[in-house]
Amino acid sequence: MTRPRLAVVGNPENRRVTMFLDAAATRGLPTPRVLSWHEVITAGGARFGADEVVRLDSPGENAAVDALLRGPGAPTRIADGPRWYAALVGATATLRGGRLLTDPGELGVLFDKRLCHERLVNDGVPVPFSPTSGADSPAPASWGDVRALARASGLRRFFVKPAHGSSAAGVVAVETASGGRVQARSSVELAADGVHNSLRVRRVTGEEAVGALIDALAGECLHIEAWLPKPTAGGRAADLRVVVVAGRATHAVLRTSTHPMTNLHLGGSRGDLAAAMAAFDSGGFGWERALSVAERAAAAFPRTLCVGVDLLPAADWRGAAVGEVNAFGDLLPGLTGLPGRADGLNTYEAQLSALDEWTDSAAA
Repeated sequence: MTRPRLAVVGNPENRRVTMFLDAAATRGLPTPRVLSWHEVITAGGARFGADEVVRLDSPGENAAVDALLRGPGAPTRIADGPRWYAALVGATATLRGGRLLTDPGELGVLFDKRLCHERLVNDGVPVPFSPTSGADSPAPASWGDVRALARASGLRRFFVKPAHGSSAAGVVAVETASGGRVQARSSVELAADGVHNSLRVRRVTGEEAVGALIDALAGECLHIEAWLPKPTAGGRAADLRVVVVAGRATHAVLRTSTHPMTNLHLGGSRGDLAAAMAAFDSGGFGWERALSVAERAAAAFPRTLCVGVDLLPAADWRGAAVGEVNAFGDLLPGLTGLPGRADGLNTYEAQLSALDEWTDSAAA
């Protein structure tokens, strides 16, 4: 194995960066050079040597960097997502030289749910229906717009998502019924100083209350997707995060929850992956075929080494669709690779193991 010169752009204090450095040490590689997002943004860019291999990591969980990208305010606020998105994409465009493990152009698609959905549809990847897929689709600016688009599409249960959001921040799961009944569940909290992301999923009922919630998010470039029924595991709603490295699914975790958002930081928990694998196989769809759906989603981003795919099993485990593709979806502490795919390796070690072959094929 060659010994590449590694670099990482991230927040140096963040465990994402420290875990990557630990993985490099475990594999006997030189300590990667670390450049902070704060330094890159304030200096107007960074330059790398032609022989450097550069990992881009999440700019999140750092109040100073968030303020540079989004503007001043509480880190928990849900606001100025379009500004954050433009600033992040602009910052990646200032990186010069080196071999980037995340393509800046693909990053721009991954962090725009409307564009990402369109790309997956065009590549034949199964996804939930969306009336806002693609840059030329209608952009709902109010609850009234969302309601009209959902009605016209025949959607009675749907998700409303900030197009540039992550970690389920600002996501609202909406259910409508006859007689004008509406309810929603979300971790969004309306406060006197604006809209905030909490760690508690709440239920909101009634047209007026749900409308107020969506209207408060309307500046975030909203995206609507059908709410597909999820299977249950241990009496809880279930889906999967599948990490795909160099085109191959290497890690998977079953996520379960008592509410529609299965994100682990919102109270979700890791479930019995072996049971999910068996359910896919006994249902006739097959575990390997389910992994291939995640791999097809990752293939839509061929110049990015690693993505995290949110895989939505059908309620009867006889199919699977892709809910999200995450640029920074590899933070799964304590998880080792799937047998025969990344045995004994964590997500960062698997990426370093695949580095030589992937950089050669991506450059071809």
